[in-house]
Amino acid sequence: MTLALIVLAAGKGTRMNSDLPKVLHPVAGAPMLVHALRAATTLEPDRICVVTGHGADAVEAAALEHDPEIQTARQTEQLGTAHAVAQARTALEGHDGDAIVLYGDTPFIRPETLERMIAARKEYDLVVLGFDAADPGRYGRLVMQGNALDRIVEFKDATDKERAITLCNSGVIAADSDTLFDLISAVGNENASGDYYLTDIIAIARAKGLTATAITCDEAETLGVNSRAELAAAEALFQTAMRQAAFEDGVGFYAPDSVYFSFDTVLGRDALIEQNVVFGPGVTVESGAHIRAFSHLEGCHVARGAVVGPYARLRPGAELAEDARVGNFVEIKNAFLDTGAKVNHLTYIGDADLGAGCNVGAGSVTCNYDGVRKHRTSIGAGAFVGSGTMLVAPVTVGAEAMTGSGSVITQDVPDGALALGRAVQVVKPGLARRLMALFKSSKENNQKEAI
Repeated sequence: MTLALIVLAAGKGTRMNSDLPKVLHPVAGAPMLVHALRAATTLEPDRICVVTGHGADAVEAAALEHDPEIQTARQTEQLGTAHAVAQARTALEGHDGDAIVLYGDTPFIRPETLERMIAARKEYDLVVLGFDAADPGRYGRLVMQGNALDRIVEFKDATDKERAITLCNSGVIAADSDTLFDLISAVGNENASGDYYLTDIIAIARAKGLTATAITCDEAETLGVNSRAELAAAEALFQTAMRQAAFEDGVGFYAPDSVYFSFDTVLGRDALIEQNVVFGPGVTVESGAHIRAFSHLEGCHVARGAVVGPYARLRPGAELAEDARVGNFVEIKNAFLDTGAKVNHLTYIGDADLGAGCNVGAGSVTCNYDGVRKHRTSIGAGAFVGSGTMLVAPVTVGAEAMTGSGSVITQDVPDGALALGRAVQVVKPGLARRLMALFKSSKENNQKEAI
């Protein structure tokens, strides 16, 4: 059976009080829309249509960056969820199979839940995802007759008896795509808001003799984000789930509640993560690696046995081989550190290749940017870069070569050679005392003149 996804992402999100479209607000480093798409695409759908509206250009760009084959449709007027789904009809024309309606501001629906909906479609014409709410509030209510779903009632249109129901509507629905669009075409807007509700298709379907049911999931899966407070709650929920998954995978933590993950963080078994570590997008830490306190990593790979930090920053393109060492107040960007390479103190390494077992001393810098272009530095295996060395790229320091502390290296250093690139020291006996006396006298005279 083929499958299409319709992801509604047209809302403005007024309660967010933001210029950014609601579905582009990030959770764990990725827009909520991307979270929704990632969960759904594990089902390997044949087509995906994202319905945009407010901030359509930005939302469409984010969707296409995630998957260039996504189709988009625009809802130019905000006339309700049924009207939004209807905009996808043209994009899905010719699709022969099921469609699932999802929401770009509901980022935590699990693939397993969607698979259960697809399984239920074998017995029912329409399947709705519901949840038992601890506080039903203003959610739409699912009115059941045994296992059959009779209708969905929006809170503002519900009777007191219907409002007492705790089984609530998530908005997610699965049906044959032709059936879905036929039902939507029959939806009216005779309700308190004057909107075309997607929920009305259940009653219309039942009147046509079609069958409907609801499956349930944990309420946390259906969390919709409509405000800054709810966005913060979604972030906390995601971080808690990631920490629990890491525990189960055998990752060690000193203070897990202080560690923050990105949506795609990968940590290997027996990796050890100290307190206050932040993982940005695109990080893989292999088994047995050690990330020490207050380090920030993004877009990088840390191999088995490597140690990072404390207070280190790994930027995109940083690649640490086994047993590499990156110490305190060191920044690595777009650089490869081979096995056992060490950069332990107060150093910047950018656009560079460091050979196995080399050592870069404190306060050294690869001067990689000339104001227009980036240039690369190569440091050979077993080389020793003295403290305070400025390596002006493009430049190569050969295997087992050495640079003297405080050197400015502008030319290649052959294998095994020592390079010194600093000015000759000049000593002026007694001059320091005379200069200090002169400075103090000048300061005292200026103070007297001011009085």
